[in-house]
Amino acid sequence: MNKFFKGLLLLILAAFAGECIEFLINMVLARQLGEHGLGLYMSILPTIFLIVLLASFEMPVSISKFIAEKDRKYHYSMLNHVIRMTVIFSLILIPLASAILPFITVFDDYHPLLRWMAIILIPIISFSSIARGYFMGNEQMGKIASANFLRKFIQLSLLVLLFHLFRFETETAVFIAICTFVGSEIAIFAYFIHLFVIQYQRMKKLPFEPMSGMSVWKNLMGVSIPTTGLRIFHALTHAIQPFLIKAALLKSGISTDIATEHFGMVAGVAMTIGMFPAFIAHSFMVMLIPTVSRAYAEEKLNYLRRLLQQVFFITFLYGVPSVTIFYFFAEPLTSTFFHSTAASIYVQLLWPFFLLHFFIFPMQAFLIGLGLMKDAFYHAVWSTLISFVGMYVFGSMESLQMHGVILGINMGAILLMFMHYMTICKKIGVTWFLTKQTSFS
Repeated sequence: MNKFFKGLLLLILAAFAGECIEFLINMVLARQLGEHGLGLYMSILPTIFLIVLLASFEMPVSISKFIAEKDRKYHYSMLNHVIRMTVIFSLILIPLASAILPFITVFDDYHPLLRWMAIILIPIISFSSIARGYFMGNEQMGKIASANFLRKFIQLSLLVLLFHLFRFETETAVFIAICTFVGSEIAIFAYFIHLFVIQYQRMKKLPFEPMSGMSVWKNLMGVSIPTTGLRIFHALTHAIQPFLIKAALLKSGISTDIATEHFGMVAGVAMTIGMFPAFIAHSFMVMLIPTVSRAYAEEKLNYLRRLLQQVFFITFLYGVPSVTIFYFFAEPLTSTFFHSTAASIYVQLLWPFFLLHFFIFPMQAFLIGLGLMKDAFYHAVWSTLISFVGMYVFGSMESLQMHGVILGINMGAILLMFMHYMTICKKIGVTWFLTKQTSFS
């Protein structure tokens, strides 16, 4: 348990510094792109993240789970198979993306070179994922923390430098903003590969047990396919969400430009402020996947019960004060950091979404570690369906408009949190009050 919390503390400290930089990144984007440009940037970002997700194929999760559960003697053979698989996967995905992306209309409103920036990301993310998964599984969290911090620091540096030296029109400015994201990923790719090659050379000198390619494939795909399905579903719904929200607002009587501005205020300002403490929840996710996987493989259910209680206790300690501060100081926060007092009401209305997601992120890691990836996927489908219906129905009402959209967002978070919680409690044998049951399944 001490090792877990030491690794967690390291991740939290690095993530806090990175989150501060992310906050600065969004401030720079808000000021340089304007409300309309920020809306365009936030609208295309989910599509870019979808491409990143497809390139990674959730290898960090599946590899880290494999490394945590299997004996060290199998690691070298597994990594050899994974590297070969990744080369083949990249050789298939790059030409496929090159053929498909020109026909995706989402990119039509953006700089023509933006599609090629997305294609460049594919091999970079694919090979970085191998190293990231290996370091996660071995709980070398210093490397993960450093990479997360450096990626954001490099992106901020590039943004400040380019926007300080040059002035761009809105379309070009949005393209430059995406280029800085790609540039930061290239730098992290170099960092990870350098460290991974050093570790790989050391493993070659140690005794190892060979594994068949089919065995490795089954182990990894048993995790990657359902978790990738979950992430693809999230990415697709996040890519659709901006257009669903705009459609609802247009139906309610708002013009296209104003609808884009309102979405920009929610996604670029309110979400940035409200999800700021989520770096702690994400740190929990990184630590929990290998930790829960190893504990469940060794049938340490008492450990898992205590761990869930401690995770919830820590989440409550930082989550409740955070949303309280955001609620009562929403106007000075949005005014000071984003020069947009209009977004303060959205920060206040979204407090249930923020608080519940601080609990949802570590619970999702528990589900993955417990082998309940399919359950996590079904939960996401149902909660998103309810959320989307609520966003469109309430958002299209002239009396509610953006307030109705936020009502739908909060509805989805409530449903997702309860489904995750009930499933985990049943699996590890605790009641809804986190006390031990007489039997478990």
